[in-house]
Order: sequence, then structure tokens, then C-alpha cells
Amino acid sequence: MAKTKTLFICTECGNETPRWQGQCPACNEWNTLVEEMAPTRKRAARAGVPEIPGVPPAAPMRLREVEGSEGARWSAGLEEFDFVLGGGIVPGSVVLVGGEPGIGKSTILLQVAAQLEAAGRRTLYVSGEESALQVKLRAERLGGAAGDVTALAETDLETILLRAAELTPEVLLVDSIQTVYTAELEGAPGNVGQVRECAARLQRYAKQTGTAVFLVGHVTKGGGIAGPKTLEHIVDTVLYFEDSGGLDHRVLRATKNRFGGVDEIGVFRMTAEGLVAVPNASALFLGDRALHASGSAVVPMMEGSRPLLVEVQALATKAPYGAPQRVSTGFDHKRLSLLLAVLEKRAGLAFGQLDVFLNVVGGTRIVETAGDAAVAAALASSVFDRPMPEDAIVLGELGLGGELRRVSQVERRLAEAARMGFRTAYLSPKSRPARLPEGLSVIEVEDVHALVGRLFA
Repeated sequence: MAKTKTLFICTECGNETPRWQGQCPACNEWNTLVEEMAPTRKRAARAGVPEIPGVPPAAPMRLREVEGSEGARWSAGLEEFDFVLGGGIVPGSVVLVGGEPGIGKSTILLQVAAQLEAAGRRTLYVSGEESALQVKLRAERLGGAAGDVTALAETDLETILLRAAELTPEVLLVDSIQTVYTAELEGAPGNVGQVRECAARLQRYAKQTGTAVFLVGHVTKGGGIAGPKTLEHIVDTVLYFEDSGGLDHRVLRATKNRFGGVDEIGVFRMTAEGLVAVPNASALFLGDRALHASGSAVVPMMEGSRPLLVEVQALATKAPYGAPQRVSTGFDHKRLSLLLAVLEKRAGLAFGQLDVFLNVVGGTRIVETAGDAAVAAALASSVFDRPMPEDAIVLGELGLGGELRRVSQVERRLAEAARMGFRTAYLSPKSRPARLPEGLSVIEVEDVHALVGRLFA
């Protein structure tokens, strides 16, 4: 009896090697190689026979000979979902939705399917993790047109494609890609080879038929989407659900989008009737703000093309033990250490004997450097134990010399601040826009020393 051949596949880049190594030779990541059976096909595809039932094989042609034009996008019926996608669902696109277990991936896709059915678009919801009865019970909780969605409890890819060829849906939703398998490959569902092959087959189905395909993806312990990185390269759009630290709202972020902006976010609130869009995210994140507490500052951040006001809280207290602590949530701890050094050197604030705790409220995170000045202001407010003006925002990047640098899209940030009732903005003179929103004044500060002096003179 012939011995079964095995390969070692990298879960990060999908590289295949014949033997195990501690480090992947392609992407140089450590401990990412997993052993799997060699993907030997049980049958070879015959020449001229299409892989998708009822769809003729593709033929090469010049671009000028390609017929058709960009079609209108389909509305998903959820405004925030359409916004994250870049304006709606693109026919023939493949969208991967990832997130922690129980965060709402299946719920929002069933809601999207119900809205599409109500708009007259045929959908097929394929569930590999739940039975048709379980999907029905969730549809009854959601109400509306969810009961009109066509459901299929199946994990075999060939059966799924066959049923899709019979029903010809305009939107195909697969929950989840880790449960789908093809009989042409050996190995259990969910392994790297099966996930990669099934995603590639579904991608070809979407491109050849014009059907929009949504895939639900599991996540690893590190928070990344399970399977090789090639899974994210295959699809057109990657949406990731982010938890908000135990609160009832969810953030849907586009980490890749061939048809729209990257890092666009949509904010939803989880209710008994499903996910409900939050039209004013800034009000949500600032709703519980304490107006007269020290160590608090507000900064307008850009999430894709959307301005969002978030609160930064800082606490600096005397260290009861030897080495002081540096703890940050929602902000890079290395960047925090850099800002502490700048404040000590350029503004004369001593943090050597102080524990420092930093938190970005609402479960959000600050990635761009435009939040440096707000973090510095919150830290200084905690050191002096004096609150900042309640109607002020702080905006700017801090250099190692203590200077405040300009930031992008200042007009949109200030307009959002003025809409939320803020009246004063502290920023660099180089960032001052040509036109200010009505009711908002700007105080120009050259460096962090001047910023601390103007706020806590």
C-alpha cells in the first residue's frame, strides 16, 4: 500500500515545503508550518469542460472587445454596511467577513440577505455550521423578510455549486468557508489546502456568473482570519468585525477593498432584533464623557473618509513600587513611551516616578499620529490634576523636538467637531484651514511646551 504523502503549509503565506522547519522560508515567520496531506486530486479536469455547471469556459480576448460597462451597485439595505463596502454590493465580487465568535457575522449576513430578498434580488444562504431549522429560528428573531431567504445546509462544495447553478442566485452567502470542503482534495474541512481551494473555486464562480459571494471566515487566537494570507488575496474585499470591549456596539472595518476606500468603518448596535446601524458614532463614543475630570482629551480621528471624535483618558499617579508601569489600551505602547520622553524633555513634565495608564474610550484604537497632541494633553492634565476646557479638541502630530506637525483632512475633522458642539481647537499653525466651521475658533500652538502652557498656565 502506497504511503500517503504529506506537505507542510505556512498558515501565513501559503508556502508549501516537503519537510517541517521552524521558520517559513518564504515569509520568515516562525512556527507557522502545519502538516497536511498532499493535495492530490482524485480526478483530473478534462480539457474544454467548465468547472462551473452551465457556465462556458473563459476565452482570451482583447480588452477593447470586452462587452459591458460598470453596472450599478446593489444596496444591501443597511446604510452603514453599504458605506463600508464603498457604496453597495458590486456584482461578481467576493467579500470575506471575519471576526470573533458570536460577534454578529452570521446575523448581519442574514439581515443583508433579507433586505436583498425584500428588494427583489435572489439570494442563497449556505450554512455549514447550523441546520436549516437553526437558521429559521434566527430569521424569526430578526423578523422582516428574513423568512423569505432560501437556505441550504450543506458543506460539500460541488453540491453547493450545483444548487447555485439551479437557483441562479444574484447573491450567494457561505457561512463559513472553514466548513466547506471539496471531494477532489484529501484532508478534513478547514485545513489550509481545503480553505484555499474552496475559496478559489467560489471566486471563479463569482467572476464567471456575476454572482456576488459573501464568505464568513473564522479567526485565529491572534485575531487574524484563519487560513493562509492567500485567502485574503483571493477575495476582493475583507471586512472585519471588531468588538468594543464588552459594550453592545460593533465596528465593521474594511481592511481591503478593491472597489472602495480602505479603513472605512461602520458602527452597529447589537439588539434583540439584530444589528442596528448607529448614524452618529461620535455621539456614541462621547456619550459617557465626564466633563470636569482631569486626564481627558478629545481628538477628531479619521477612519477612512469618516471623521470620528474619540476621548483619550490618561492617569498618571505615583508609583507605589520600584519600576513605574506603562499601560495603554487602544494606543501603541511604544508610541506612548516616545510621547512621555518628549513631554519630559520638551515640556518639563517628570514621569520617571509615575505610573502611566492610557485608555482610548469605547474600544476604539488610535493608529494615526494625529492623536499625539491629544494624548500629550491628557497626560499633562492628569499630572496637573486640572481638567481641560470641556469644549476644546486637540489635534496634531508631535515630533521629537516637541513641535506640532500638520495633519491631513483638517477641514473634515474640524467640521465634525463643530457639529458636535466643540468651540475651540488647538493645532499647529501649519494645519490651520482656509475656512473655519461656524462657531469654531482655532488656537495655534507651535510646540508641546506652548500647548501645555496655553491649557494649564
